[in-house]
Amino acid sequence: MSRVSGRARGDWRLCVLTDSRHARGRSHIEIAMAAVRGGATVVQLRMKDEPAREAVAAARAIAALCRAAGVAFLVNDRVDVALAAGADGAHVGQDDLPAADARALLGPDRLLGVSAATEDEARAAWRDGADYLGVGAVYGTSTKADAGPPVGLDRIRAICRAVPVPVVGIGGITAENAAEVIRAGAAGVAVVTAVTLAEDMVEATRRLREQVDAALGR
Repeated sequence: MSRVSGRARGDWRLCVLTDSRHARGRSHIEIAMAAVRGGATVVQLRMKDEPAREAVAAARAIAALCRAAGVAFLVNDRVDVALAAGADGAHVGQDDLPAADARALLGPDRLLGVSAATEDEARAAWRDGADYLGVGAVYGTSTKADAGPPVGLDRIRAICRAVPVPVVGIGGITAENAAEVIRAGAAGVAVVTAVTLAEDMVEATRRLREQVDAALGR
């Protein structure tokens, strides 16, 4: 495919997902601000249930914040919100808008992430235009009811071998186990509650980034 060279774009070391349902009362914007200050390389807005008007308003505010900091900003699931807000791209799951349709809507220049739990799903997502894959739940998670059973580090290794795009591990990842995911071949990790439920979200993000960088030899 003609986009192969473009698929290496992005710094996937640490993606922080906002989720106001698991955030000790903090807003999506507050989470995003803390993540950026702590060294997240990607911020992803997860607003699945809120009205589109609210999602677009939050996305526009976070897009401006991330743009000023040089941090990539993606919208989970809502490709329409990503486009309306001028986000860098979107991330879709297996039950969301099909990856090929998401790529068609986003065009060739925006980033597309796709969730994958198996090698077959990973290959299909890559063929359909994914720039990176979110693989999990690595250790299990309570923030996503349909995440399925933990896939473990062996699945990370297998998917990394199966596709030529970056793999980002997600699900139950903390500062204590993030390095294991990187050593299994992942280009980065994605977290929700490891940051959003932390007393100090900036420090929690910073600790995660330190562990990922150390495992990558940076």
